[in-house]
Amino acid sequence: MANASRVRGLFSRACRVGKVRFGEAPKPARGTRALPGLPRNGFTLIELLVVMAIILVLAALVLSISSYVQNKGARSRAEAEIAAMSAAIESYKADNGIYPRGQSTSAPPTGTPRYTVATIGTDDLDARADGVSNGKSYQDACRYLYEQLTGDGNLDLATDGGRKSYFWFREPVLARIRNSAGTVIGASHINDPFGNSYGYSTANQSVPGEGYNPTFDLWSTAGLTSGTDSTQWIKNW
Repeated sequence: MANASRVRGLFSRACRVGKVRFGEAPKPARGTRALPGLPRNGFTLIELLVVMAIILVLAALVLSISSYVQNKGARSRAEAEIAAMSAAIESYKADNGIYPRGQSTSAPPTGTPRYTVATIGTDDLDARADGVSNGKSYQDACRYLYEQLTGDGNLDLATDGGRKSYFWFREPVLARIRNSAGTVIGASHINDPFGNSYGYSTANQSVPGEGYNPTFDLWSTAGLTSGTDSTQWIKNW
């Protein structure tokens, strides 16, 4: 009996020291690896990096596709607008015997943005030598085209009395001018879907070595604002 009592005492002491309870598996010693097959909480660093890489690739694909779709839509719209304006120019020629050719003398309404009186005409803009579609040369030449097609010589978005309109432009197509209250009070020229001025030129009628068509050149630089490589341009030649 004494021996049995002694054994129980030693076992009880061992349980208290090792903090072992009946029915509970002992915890692995510090520094040892968990057994295979046991569930883990969270992700490893490598797994997180892989997920982040996948997300970045997908985001890049979405942006690329979105940019492509927008660019294709803008090009299609520019093609349609050039075709429509070309038809209006032919109607103008049928009535007047000449294509719109000259220089605007109208002062754009005072507002924002600020545009000044034209300094060049349609004979002076040469598509072979000028690709700055956000510059004054493009704006001045295209302003004359706008005036002749709409009959809006005052640039106030209304056909002048006694003049004929061959084409009317929706406001978003025009380079609009606003007053201090934000109200549209006029326009300067015709913008393409890329936010720059369309190009309009009759340079070839003046100097055969300039321009492309002997009638008129009408084009969009498709978002480019420098260089004269017309490969990417949307044009009527």
